[in-house]
Amino acid sequence: MCSCEEPNRGWGRCAPSPMLLLTVLLSAAPLGLLGEEARQVSLEVIPNPAGTPENLLHIRAVGSNSTLHYMWSSLGPLAVLLVATNSPHSTLSVNWSLLLSAEPSGGLVVLPKDSIQFSSALVFTKLFEFDSTNMSDGAAEPPGKPYPPYCLAEFSWNNVTHSLDPATLSATFQGHPIDDPTGAFANGSLAFRVQAFSRSGRPAQPPRLLHTGDTCQLEVVLVGAIPQGNRSLFRLEVATLSQGPDCPSMREQHSIDDEYTPAVFQLDQLLWGSPPSGFVQWRPVAFSQKQGGRESALPCQASPLYPTLAYVVPQSPIVRAFFGSQNNFCAFNLTFGTSIGPGYWDQHYLSWSMLLGVGIPPVDALSPLVLGIMALALGAPGLMLLAGGLFLLLGPKRYSEYQPIN
Repeated sequence: MCSCEEPNRGWGRCAPSPMLLLTVLLSAAPLGLLGEEARQVSLEVIPNPAGTPENLLHIRAVGSNSTLHYMWSSLGPLAVLLVATNSPHSTLSVNWSLLLSAEPSGGLVVLPKDSIQFSSALVFTKLFEFDSTNMSDGAAEPPGKPYPPYCLAEFSWNNVTHSLDPATLSATFQGHPIDDPTGAFANGSLAFRVQAFSRSGRPAQPPRLLHTGDTCQLEVVLVGAIPQGNRSLFRLEVATLSQGPDCPSMREQHSIDDEYTPAVFQLDQLLWGSPPSGFVQWRPVAFSQKQGGRESALPCQASPLYPTLAYVVPQSPIVRAFFGSQNNFCAFNLTFGTSIGPGYWDQHYLSWSMLLGVGIPPVDALSPLVLGIMALALGAPGLMLLAGGLFLLLGPKRYSEYQPIN
């Protein structure tokens, strides 16, 4: 565990709100209008010539005139670099001597440099735990009595090569604290499962985020760890590079359709500038069971982004290797669950998923059921008016029996 303290921040809303008809119609637009393309995807764990496995996973997704590079690594805190180029021939170059040195700047390079159109990074820094036993206010901050946080830079991680699965284009970083005096992780782990995609689709397990060839999915799973409190809530801190003096923007997108994630009408997004640019996308829901059903759904509350000027973000060697040492970071927190309802304490299981990609974020089309209900609701009054008008025009006419007086 680490002794750093967490700053107090406000929390964003997760409740759905009404949408304008224009937004509804836009959300029903065919996916083909969003500029998707199929890609040739390869996964490679970059070997260290010294022989020591260092867990640097390179995902390369090649399109007709562009390439996406995802570099995932557990050197330091778990982190990912996203680099998009306008060349189908761009490559990653790794200088291990620089990367593992005290000054790793220049240790990771995507060539040719002038082909880079976008680049940024995410760093998963800390896992916080709170005891919410006596907390009745679900929006309270902090959400309970805090315990010492777990610093992911002080985790021991598995050899990701052993989990590499070319068939599903996935790999898993699984770790536990190096120093675990309470034995909380004796039979538990924190896992980050990464999966790339060659084309659009949707996974079978909730929250069933719509993906394209321009995205990569991350599933975070905490399983088997013994909580320090009776009703522990967990919070994940995520840091990202700021674009200039300002932090990236956070947006909420609402829908009237919950076909793929029942009772969840919201989609949260982190945007690095105006689309098409880089983005992170997730449903504000986590799950306390592996099946991920509605009965195990937990609210996921995201804080606003804030500059990390008040304290030092744990440094990621791959971020410093690519972007240099002088970087400004912004961070946000994701809190899973509340003091009431289902929680991690049910089965000592917690999972949450997100998409990372470039371009226009995927948009769910309205389901046939919702479109049918809308058509019925909007069309029925018009049909009734039409039928009434036809009846008045074509129906039998009655003449008055009144005889005028001359």
